[in-house]
Amino acid sequence: MKKMNNKMDHNIQKMKAKTIYLAVLLVLPITLKAQQTINLYSGEVPNSKQIANTIPNKEQPSGVFRSVTHPTLQVYLPEEQEATGTAVVICPGGGYSVVVYQAEGVQTAKEFAKNGIAAFVLKYRLPRDSTMVDKTIGPLQDAQRAIKVVRENADKWKIDKHKVGIMGFSAGGHLASTEATHYRKAVIKNKDHTNLRPDFQILAYPVISMQDDLTHMGSRTNLLGKNPSKKLIDKYSNELQVDDNTPPAYITQTEDDKTVSVENSIVYFQKLRQHRVPAELQIYPKGGHGFVLHMKTADWMEPIFKWMKRSKWIEE
Repeated sequence: MKKMNNKMDHNIQKMKAKTIYLAVLLVLPITLKAQQTINLYSGEVPNSKQIANTIPNKEQPSGVFRSVTHPTLQVYLPEEQEATGTAVVICPGGGYSVVVYQAEGVQTAKEFAKNGIAAFVLKYRLPRDSTMVDKTIGPLQDAQRAIKVVRENADKWKIDKHKVGIMGFSAGGHLASTEATHYRKAVIKNKDHTNLRPDFQILAYPVISMQDDLTHMGSRTNLLGKNPSKKLIDKYSNELQVDDNTPPAYITQTEDDKTVSVENSIVYFQKLRQHRVPAELQIYPKGGHGFVLHMKTADWMEPIFKWMKRSKWIEE
């Protein structure tokens, strides 16, 4: 009798294990299906010197890219029953010298997808004279192309093409705000006249200005060179490019940011207000630059989701 009971217990355990295994198999395809990486350009990368075609993207063990010559979009789609139809292109930061891909890009994208928002991590080209004909437009070309690709594939990814936003951190915030204020002039081929204007912008501790008293000098030097002209400085000082049609914005930073002055966020917010562009500014007293890197992703993103609901980018 004891042997029979042991055998029955053993069979029950086997059945439980099999049930768990089958459950995992059912869940795994959903998780894996949600991700894919696509080349941003189907053919030759524009504005690239020939040498760029022979230099691979170089990722460090920390998930940071120090060389990007072949830009990509990594796609994170929400589960179908959770999808809101809203999408966001994410530009990680790194002073235009690196791309903090995993910590600012991938982790953020996963949280968006968990909340029903399709997310696309942009691995944009880093501005280099050695690999680009004109490095000042290189990152912007990739941001414009990313918005174009997402909109043109809206049906495939079950996205509302009128709810496609852009997000950026630090220098990635400069790139995102550049796309939000320079969308009228295409720096890529756009024969179908796809709308390149993001519907909204989300900026975390962003570099906004290239002016001497506001800019993060490393970002400016990497993008514009050591001795940029006043015309070039003004062109990429995005607070000077705001107009009545600039996309609505959510901006967040800390007051004690020692790397990028919080005045970048404040000046941009003020310019948006002057043009009656809906904007929300969240300034925390402490946390330093890159404060999201030492917080739980869900915690610092919760105010963003609340703003998106208030602004009707996602449903309440």
